[in-house]
Amino acid sequence: MISAFEQVEELTKEINKILETRVKLYIIGGAALLYREMKTATKDIDAIVIATQEFMEFQKALEKLGFKKKLPGKEYSRMKLSQIFERKEFRIDLFEKEVCRRFSLSGNMIKRAEQVINLDKVKVFLCSNEDIFLFKTITERPGDILDCINLASTTEFDWNIVLQELKDQTSKQEVWITWIGERFDLLEDRGLVIPIKKELDKLIKKFFKNLERGEKNAV
Repeated sequence: MISAFEQVEELTKEINKILETRVKLYIIGGAALLYREMKTATKDIDAIVIATQEFMEFQKALEKLGFKKKLPGKEYSRMKLSQIFERKEFRIDLFEKEVCRRFSLSGNMIKRAEQVINLDKVKVFLCSNEDIFLFKTITERPGDILDCINLASTTEFDWNIVLQELKDQTSKQEVWITWIGERFDLLEDRGLVIPIKKELDKLIKKFFKNLERGEKNAV
């Protein structure tokens, strides 16, 4: 269990000494909420690297530092989790560019990310609250629903960013929009007001219309 972001900083310094090439890490989970004082502890560090070479170098460094690989559980079945690494209190869930098949760390997500660590080999960025919210709507871990509610309840949370990212990424792969729709239903059941729900429902209807059209054309 990680109870202070300083632990993440110390681990990053360890990794920085081992790495042979530069790596950029984009944090999409609880560690970002810990930094922003929205969470008192987190079980893992969810991170994305955007290049295969960076992924391989980062993995190599973790193994040199005594991290062991672990197979992802069923709660990650939708996420295309690349690898889990564990060492004592640290657990790193590492993704290579994409999460949930073609749902990816987009160019706009990268622009919105906040740099919090800048070492000679490692740069660490925290994704925006809106983008972390989106990534957390994909997983099936129990704590992620509560995290989504806390993220969406912040005064500066911008639902328009969420909607635009949904529209942009739906153009590449529509099917995961139904999964996000399921999570939005759960969030509404928990009392969260979702101003973009009607727009999301339109995207879901569009998906099913396109699916039906494709099935008819295949007959």
